Amino acid sequence: MDTDLVMTLGQETLKTTLLLAAPLLIASLVVGLVVSIFQAVTQINEATLSFIPKMAAVAVVLIVAAPWMLDLISTFTTHLYENIAFYVRN
Repeated sequence: MDTDLVMTLGQETLKTTLLLAAPLLIASLVVGLVVSIFQAVTQINEATLSFIPKMAAVAVVLIVAAPWMLDLISTFTTHLYENIAFYVRN
C-alpha cells in the first residue's frame, strides 16, 4: 500500500463517519440549544432537563435516517471488500 492509497482510504473513512454521525449530532445540538434557551427564559436551572428531549430527538432522527445510513455504510463496506485485492496488491 502506498501513501496515496492510505490517505484516500482514510479520507473516505472519515467522510463516511462524518456523514453517518452528522444527522444525530445536529439533532442533539438543536434540541439542546432550544432547551437551553427555554431554561434561560424561564430561569429553570435543571441540568438533566435536556437529556430526555435530546434522546427523543436522536431516536426520531435515527428512525428516519436509518435506511439512508444503512445504505451509506453498506456501499462503503461493499466498495472496500470489492477492492481488497487492489489494496493488498499495491
